Parts: sequence; structure tokens; C-alpha cells
Amino acid sequence: MADYQDAGQVRWATGAGLDVVRGHGRLVGDRTVEVFGRSGDVRHLVAREAVVLATGSVPVIPPPLAGVAPWTTREATGVTAVPDRLAIVGGGPAACEAARWMSALGAEVTLLVRHRLLSRFEDFAGDDVADGLRAAGVRVLLDTAVDSAERATDPAAPAGALTLHLDDGADLTVDEVLVAAGRRPNTDDLGLDALDLTAADLQGRTHGGTLPDWLYTVGDVNGEALLTHWGKHQARMVGRRIAARAEGRPAPEELPAPVPTVVFTSPQVAAVGLTSREAAAHGLAVRLLDVDYTSAAGASLLRDDAHGQVRLVVDAATDVLLGATFVGPEVAEQLHAATIAITAGLDLATLRRAVPSYPTASEVWLRLLEQ
Repeated sequence: MADYQDAGQVRWATGAGLDVVRGHGRLVGDRTVEVFGRSGDVRHLVAREAVVLATGSVPVIPPPLAGVAPWTTREATGVTAVPDRLAIVGGGPAACEAARWMSALGAEVTLLVRHRLLSRFEDFAGDDVADGLRAAGVRVLLDTAVDSAERATDPAAPAGALTLHLDDGADLTVDEVLVAAGRRPNTDDLGLDALDLTAADLQGRTHGGTLPDWLYTVGDVNGEALLTHWGKHQARMVGRRIAARAEGRPAPEELPAPVPTVVFTSPQVAAVGLTSREAAAHGLAVRLLDVDYTSAAGASLLRDDAHGQVRLVVDAATDVLLGATFVGPEVAEQLHAATIAITAGLDLATLRRAVPSYPTASEVWLRLLEQ
């Protein structure tokens, strides 16, 4: 998309034989969606096979910032003029990524993090990303929250200097504030009540449970994993299930799969499966295999200042790989091997039979599996 225009996607859809109907859709009955157009027209669409909810997610705005018209990731990714001074509220992947590229574009960035960076990842991932951001000139304030905020101009205006009053008593004046403090499924005004459903009925599932057999969800709206590639995965699975039902075939088996995640910072972070913290919370006995990413010759050649860490979480009883975290330059390309291994339930003996090429960064697997 360019400038949030979807003409290219519409051309693809119509070329594939799809009808594009614009408006606000609400469920009003069995397989029936009522669409309210911008010009006031109303259409009733009745599906022969299925209705799929794919309404995405919306940003969560902390109350102290709700009245100052902050940027969200949408405004940040569509920016045409970079603010001189930018505060970013949040400590997850989106906040870290925005801090990195906004700083690279010339903004003086302050990152305000309530606790620690990348708290759902291994601790060393957040520490290494914080070091990388500071090296790039980003001011990283951990254990910091915004108590209140005010703009120098109309509070509802989209621009104007802001003063953020922090919980430690300090004030921070910036030209714009970006809130990247999480998102929630967009379930507002979908007409769920017409089916005696609530937003909770959609959570963590693409079909089944209390949902009628013709209703499916795809992507952020079900809250399973708010990631583009996971939404695409769900779409493929749901599409196969709907097609099978339409053709009178058994629905394909759906097995659980690990969710891979990449944080595009410098260094990058790539992770899949359980972290050591999550394994402990599940009461699992595990072994942790840790190496320096640049212990592989190929990784050390990626850049002059290359550094990073890798951790595998391994079941102590079975030697099966449960989780993997990579931190370093271009580690996103290492992740799929770990994803395949965890999906297939491979043990370390099997992984040792896979020989990485020399001199590639993938030789880090040799260093891990030699332990």
C-alpha cells in the first residue's frame, strides 16, 4: 500500500474473482452481514458457506495520553515529516523498531518503558537491544511511566509540542509522542450480540467452541498472536477448512504450531517456542544451551562490530528442542530452521545430523549442539 491507498489490493481481489464491498459490516443473523456504506446505503450479504471475521486490532492508549492525540504505529509508518524530538511509550517489538528507525531518520528519540524492554523474550534479548538503541543515540528510560501529558496547543490537535509528566517527577518536552504500548482485538460493533456471542468467544480460536459452524476468525481479531505472518497462516488454514466443507470433504487436521517472532532492530532478535522463563512456569525441567553468535565464522563476518547471543531451551528428559532465541545481525534468517525443528519435535541427536555449510552463520548450530 502507498499512502494507505488500497488500489493495488483491489485490483488483485477483482482479478481473482472477488467482490469488494466497502462499508461497516455487522453480523445480523445466520450467515448474514449487513454493510453500511459511507453514502448511507445498506446491503445485506448472505454467505452460502461461511463468514470470516478479519477485522484486525486497534492500539491501546494509556489513559494519561488519551487526551493529547498521540501517534500510533499507523501515523508513525505513514510519516512524511520527522519530528525533531519524539517520545515513544512502550517496550515491545513495535516500540523498539520505531525507536531504531525514527532515530536513523534524524529524530531525537526517548523511549519510555514501564518495566524492561522485550519482556516476553529472554532477558539478554532486551538487554542487547537496549544497548543497541543507546549506541544509536536513543535515550532509553526503563521502569518509567507517564503520569499525565499536555499539549501546548489544542489538546485534540494532531500536532504541537507536548510535555509529559513522568512518574519520577521529571518532565519531558517533545514535539510528538508515539504510543506503542500494545494492541487489542478489534471486536467493537461487529454484531456479535445478534448471535449471543461476546468478544471472549473469539479469543484464541479460528473456529469451533461457542462459534456457529459457519463463523470463522482470522488474524488479530482472535488475539492468538498479533503478527502478520500468523494471520496469513490462519487464513490458509481457514480457507482449506471452508473449501473442504463446501466440497463435502473432511476438514484438514490442524496441529499446534509454534509462533515465530522477529524484532527488526539492531541487533535483530528472532525467537520461537518457549523461553527459559516460560519453561519454568510450565514446570518443565530444561537445559539451556548458550553461545556467542559470532563464535560461528560466518556470523562474525556479517559486519565489523558483529555481536550477539543464542540460546536453545531443551527438554532435559528427552533432549527435544523446545525454544530458541537468536540475537545478532541478520538472525531473522536463522529462525526458520529452529521453527521447523520445534514443529517436528526434533531432538538434538537428529539436529546433529544436519550439517551447516561453511563459512555461514548457520554454523552457530554446531557450537550449540557440541555442548
